[in-house]
Amino acid sequence: MTRVTVVGAGFVGMTCAQRLAEQEVANEVVLIDIIEGRPQGIALDLNQAAAVEGYQSVVIGTNDPKDTYGSDLFIVTAGMPRKPGMDRSDLVEINAKIINAVAEYIKQGSPESRVIVVSNPLDTMVYLMAEKLGFDKCRVMGMAGVLDSARMAFFISENHGGGVKDTRCMVLGGHGDSMVPMPQFSTINGVSVTAMFAQSDIDAINQRTKGGGAEIVNLLKTGSAYYAPSAAAVAMAKSIMRDEKRLLPAAAHLTGQYGLEDIYIGAPVVLGKNGVERVVELELDDEGRAKLHASAEAIRQDVATLAEKGLV
Repeated sequence: MTRVTVVGAGFVGMTCAQRLAEQEVANEVVLIDIIEGRPQGIALDLNQAAAVEGYQSVVIGTNDPKDTYGSDLFIVTAGMPRKPGMDRSDLVEINAKIINAVAEYIKQGSPESRVIVVSNPLDTMVYLMAEKLGFDKCRVMGMAGVLDSARMAFFISENHGGGVKDTRCMVLGGHGDSMVPMPQFSTINGVSVTAMFAQSDIDAINQRTKGGGAEIVNLLKTGSAYYAPSAAAVAMAKSIMRDEKRLLPAAAHLTGQYGLEDIYIGAPVVLGKNGVERVVELELDDEGRAKLHASAEAIRQDVATLAEKGLV
């Protein structure tokens, strides 16, 4: 019997639960939220949909942390979403308190679990979660790079005129304005995008990738993205639960790679049953390395803010 828990029954959480059930990533999918009735109602709806879609996973909606005990993996989506004009860093204090509360029951009831954090500001919240849990750092990671790379892939395919399923991209760094799109490590069916696009087009794609989340927030006006974030989180969950060992970008703990230590930041990693099984170090030019280190500094500033407020 396998169990995956999604923390937070907002739009990202509920679509994570849907994808996990439909793709039968675990026998049981637990959806927990503090709002009474919401996770239970979503679970009932998803369980009824199983009769149509034909999946065997059972969804459990709950407000009780004890129902999450024994989970193999957690996807943590709980937290306040961004509103128009807000930066992800504006959410530091609010969402840190939520992460602290969630970490308590993960540690108590699922001490062997793996944890994927989605809450913003992503890299800072992963760092906080890891500190509070005290787990091996490889078992705690953040969903960012898969999402940012997917956005970049769509923008490239849109420019190219199609072929999104053949487009693979790599984005490093923090999940925010300081992220570092890597066109030299991005391809369309194996052909580097740097060989297919003018530099001006690449620069425009890189910039749109950095603002990909804000673009959706500004369009929606009352929420933020959830289809692509949930797809990205579940792709990571599948690689872990099925030991697929996929190479995916994720917010991982670095121990000297790229000249960075004791920080969670986006990098290509191999995801398997143990979580982050390997951090892959790409050969970066001086400009790329400088941008990555600038991104790391922005993350460290948010971590420092947590420390100042006594939240870490």
